[in-house]
Amino acid sequence: MPESGTIENEFLSKATAIIEENLSNEQFGVSELANEMGMSRSNLLRKVKKLTNLSASQFIRQVRLDAAMELLKETSLTTSEISYRVGFGSTSYFIKCFRDQYGYPPGEAKGKASAEEEPDRADLPKKKRSLVWLWAVILVVITANIIYLIIGPMAQKPKTQEKSIAVLPFINDSNDSTNVYIINGVMESILNNLQNIKHMRVISRTSVEKYRHHPELISEIAKELNVTYVVEGSGQKIGDHIRLNVQLIEANGDKHLWAEQYNRETKDIFSLQNEIAKNIAEKIEVIITPEERKRIDKVPTKNLVAYDYFLKGMDYFHEGTGEGLKKALPLFQKAVEHDPKFARAYADIAIAYYYLDINQTHKQYSEEINENADKALLYDAQLPQSLIAKALSYMHGKEYKLAEPYLQKALEYHPNSAIVINLLSDFYSTYSPNTEKYLEYALKGTQLNIAANDSVTASFIFLHISNAFIQSGFVNEAEKYINKSLAYHSDNLYSQYVKAYIQYARNPDLQKLRNRLIAVLKKDTTRLDVLQEVGKICYYQRDYESAYRYYKPFIAAKEKYHLAIFPGEDAKIGLVLAKVGQTAKAAEYLQNYKAFAEGDQSIYKHLSLAMYEAYEGNTAKAIEQLKLFSQQDDYHYWVVLFLKIDPLIDNVKDNPDFKKILHTIDSRFQNQHREMKASLEAKGVI
Repeated sequence: MPESGTIENEFLSKATAIIEENLSNEQFGVSELANEMGMSRSNLLRKVKKLTNLSASQFIRQVRLDAAMELLKETSLTTSEISYRVGFGSTSYFIKCFRDQYGYPPGEAKGKASAEEEPDRADLPKKKRSLVWLWAVILVVITANIIYLIIGPMAQKPKTQEKSIAVLPFINDSNDSTNVYIINGVMESILNNLQNIKHMRVISRTSVEKYRHHPELISEIAKELNVTYVVEGSGQKIGDHIRLNVQLIEANGDKHLWAEQYNRETKDIFSLQNEIAKNIAEKIEVIITPEERKRIDKVPTKNLVAYDYFLKGMDYFHEGTGEGLKKALPLFQKAVEHDPKFARAYADIAIAYYYLDINQTHKQYSEEINENADKALLYDAQLPQSLIAKALSYMHGKEYKLAEPYLQKALEYHPNSAIVINLLSDFYSTYSPNTEKYLEYALKGTQLNIAANDSVTASFIFLHISNAFIQSGFVNEAEKYINKSLAYHSDNLYSQYVKAYIQYARNPDLQKLRNRLIAVLKKDTTRLDVLQEVGKICYYQRDYESAYRYYKPFIAAKEKYHLAIFPGEDAKIGLVLAKVGQTAKAAEYLQNYKAFAEGDQSIYKHLSLAMYEAYEGNTAKAIEQLKLFSQQDDYHYWVVLFLKIDPLIDNVKDNPDFKKILHTIDSRFQNQHREMKASLEAKGVI
C-alpha cells in the first residue's frame, strides 16, 4: 500500500496542476476546484486545511502568486499583465496580495531573485567566518528575548486598542446593474451582523456611503472614519451563484489581515453573510458573546424569493425620501406574501408607513403601522427592527412612555446601530425631553457617524450636538459645535438660527435676536420653521402686528397641507390672532393648544396647561400647574430664558407665588446643570 505522505503529495500536486491549468480564469474558485477534483466542497475544504493549514481559497491564491513569482523572474511582462495572467482582475489587489505573501511588491521580485543566487566559491571561507558571528548574534537575540519574556510583562502594561471597523460599500463586479441591490444587501447584512457585537465600534451604513463613488486610499478613509480596521468587498451574481471577494485591512500601515474569495449558491446567502461577519470578528480578535453569536446566526427568512423582494425594497427604502418609501412598500408586501412570517419585512413596512405619516395632521396609516409592528414582534421579538417598529407605533399614537423601553431594548440587541441611537437622541429631544440623555445619545451617534459623512450631513450632526448642549445650558460648548456645523456647511439655515439663539443665551437682547432671524429668513422666505421663529420673537416683544405678518404665511401653509407641526406654539399664535382682532380664529388655535396640552405626556404637560390657564385668567389653576411643573427635571434652558417674558403669563406675572415658582424653576435648572457639568467633566466630554 502507498504511504499516506505519498497520497497527500499526489493530492496537492493534482490540485496545483488543476489550478495552474485555469490560472487566467478569474472565476475559477473553490467550487470549480472541488468539481475538477471529483470531491464535495466540504471535503475539499477539510482536506486542504489539514494538509496546508490554509483555507481552499487561500491555497488557490498561493498557487496563483507562486506562478506570478516565476513569471516575474523569467519574463519581462509588466505587473499588470502578470496579474491578469494569474487570475487577478484587479492589479492593486494583486500587488497587495503579493506583498502580503512575499514581504515586498512585485516590482522588486527580479532584484530579490538576483540577491538570492548562489555565492562565488572564493567567498566561502569568508562566509564560514561570518557564521561564527551570526551564531553569536543569534544567542544574544535569544537571551534578550528570554529576558523580555520574563521581565517585559512586569515592566509594561499591555495597551488596549479600541476595536473599530468600517465596512465600505461593496462594488458590483457584474455588467448587469440590476444586480446591484443584491451586492448592497450582502454588504448591509454583514454590517448588521457586526453591529450586534458590543465590544466593537461599527461605523454606520450612511456614513460609508460617500465612498461608493469617491474612492480614496484606505489610510485616508480610516483616518476620516477614525477606525482601526476597514472591510472592502466586491461581488456579482451569475445565475444562481454569488461570487464575493472580501478583504480585511488594518488601517495602521495598510496591512491586509485577511482576504477570501467566495463562490456560493444563492441559497447559501445567509450562511455566507454570517460566516464573513464571524471571520472578520475572529481576525481582529473581538469577543463575541453566545447571545451575539446566536443573533448573528439567525436567518431572516428561508424563502429566497421573499428575501429577493425584500432586498429590492431596501434599495428604495435607503433613498430616505417619501417616493423611495412608496416604491419600497409594495416590494416588502410581496416579501411577506411569499413568507408570512418574515419579521424584518413586516418591521420595515411599519417603519415606512410611520415616516410617510409623520408630519401629517390627519394620520392615514395608524392601522397599517400597528398591525405590521405587532406581526414583526410576534415573529421575532429580539429583532432590533421589530422593536423599533413597535416603538414607532407607540410614538405615532403619542404613547411615548410605552415607546421608550422598546428603543432601549433595540439598542441592547444592536449596540452599534446608528439608527437606534439617533432615534433615542430625537426621542429625548422632542418626544420625552431629557436634556442629559439627549446629549448622551447625540454624542454617541457622532462616534458612529461623524468622520465619514459629507459636509452637509456632518453639519447637521454637529447641529444636533450644539442643540443638545444649549438645551442643557452649556453656552460655550454649544457655540463651539454650532461653529463647526457652519464650518462644514455655511448655508445650513437650521444652524444659522440656532446660533442666533445661542448668541441670545450669551447676551439676552430680543431685538438683536430678531434681526439675526430675519437675516436667516431672507435667504429662504418659504421656510416655515424660520417664519414661526421670527413671529415668536415679535410676540415676545409684544409687537403683535409684526408677529402676525410672519405667522400668517405659516398658518396658511400649515392649514393648506394639513401639517401637524409646532403644536406647542398654537397658544402664542392664538394670542397674536386675538390681539389683531381675529377672535374666532384665535379661539380655534387656543382650543387646539388646550387639547395638545391635555394629551401631552412629556414633562412639559403642566407648563403647557399653566400657560393656557394663565391666559384665560384662571390664576389659581395656573399657579397650581406651575408648581407641578417646578418639580420636574431635565427641562430645556429655553424655559429659564423665555418663561419670565412670555405674554401668556402676563395675568399672573406679578403674583408673589408665581415669582417664587419662577425662582424655584431657575434654581432647579442651575443645580442640575452643575451636576451634569461635573458628570461630563469626569467623562472627559467637556
